Amino acid sequence: MGVDRCWSRALFLFPGVAMDAMTDRLTTMFEPVTEGLGFELVGVEYHPGRGEGLLRIYIDHADGITVDDCARISHQVSGVLDVEDPISGRYRLEVSSPGLDRPLMRRDDFERFAGHEIRLKLTGLWEGRRKLRGILRGLDGETVVLEEEGQDLRVPLDRIEKGNLVPDL
Repeated sequence: MGVDRCWSRALFLFPGVAMDAMTDRLTTMFEPVTEGLGFELVGVEYHPGRGEGLLRIYIDHADGITVDDCARISHQVSGVLDVEDPISGRYRLEVSSPGLDRPLMRRDDFERFAGHEIRLKLTGLWEGRRKLRGILRGLDGETVVLEEEGQDLRVPLDRIEKGNLVPDL
């Protein structure tokens, strides 16, 4: 039976790198592990913190995700982290399904989920707004096309801080 969210936590020590480069490096390290076990790596988030950071890995599978799936991925990823040692400092590892409000973390997500309703949080104001919600129409080059109240909005991809699907309940 699948669950909406599941977590597997561990504490590690890691050596530092810039945030975007770090996320890219971690994604590159974890993708072969997750795909080798038959899962999709939806994305990786790393949030450094005072005393303890948070490393969150989102995985998915056509049959859903169980707590046991999260534990398997956590165990395998922990081994990679022990060998590669990519970040300095303490952190907590969480492995989770993307949930009903799946994060849009990769460029491909903005093509894959065209036709779905999404929420966007932008970096700073864009045309006087920081939050948008509408139907994702896809990508046009480096621009996300979003339909809001019958109007197409064209949002530069590099202005998107966070994007999520809106659950269809």
